[in-house]
Amino acid sequence: MKFNTTKLNDLMVIQPTIFEDERGYFFESYNENQFNKVGIICHFIQDNQSKSQKGVLRGLHFQNPPYAQGKLVRVISGSVLDVAVDIRKKSPTYGQHFSIELTEQNKTMLWIPPGFAHGFATLENNTIFSYKCTNLYNKESEKCIFWNDQNLNIDWQLNSPILSKKDINGTPFQEFVSLF
Repeated sequence: MKFNTTKLNDLMVIQPTIFEDERGYFFESYNENQFNKVGIICHFIQDNQSKSQKGVLRGLHFQNPPYAQGKLVRVISGSVLDVAVDIRKKSPTYGQHFSIELTEQNKTMLWIPPGFAHGFATLENNTIFSYKCTNLYNKESEKCIFWNDQNLNIDWQLNSPILSKKDINGTPFQEFVSLF
């Protein structure tokens, strides 16, 4: 595995080592020892998976402490534009975002530590998205920042995304009060 830092502190792009032959491919999607060596010390306790049609946008979601979640995200089938926003008040990159295309072909993963809002937009039909979480889902602590907030200036590469009611009613970034 190769771990690459990003412009946002603690957010890491992970490229697994792929072993391919005429039968197909194999790769480790998680190895605790490898993660620990680069300073990602976590314990995953919940796995989630979603399937979405092209044009679906989910986000920007997070859970407040003490239910904050770190996430290891990847695409099993299809492709997404994945976005993380730093919402840690004391971080020098507070309010900044990072985006990356995660696809079935590139098998790239993204480590999103607690203190980031996360979202993704599907670029293909029947995209299957998977994420490992360091904490259980807690509805009362779940929050949503408005996906299209002008202050964040995220290019989602979509004109008219398909949104849930929760995502339509997200909190504007200027009104958001970070507990991180």
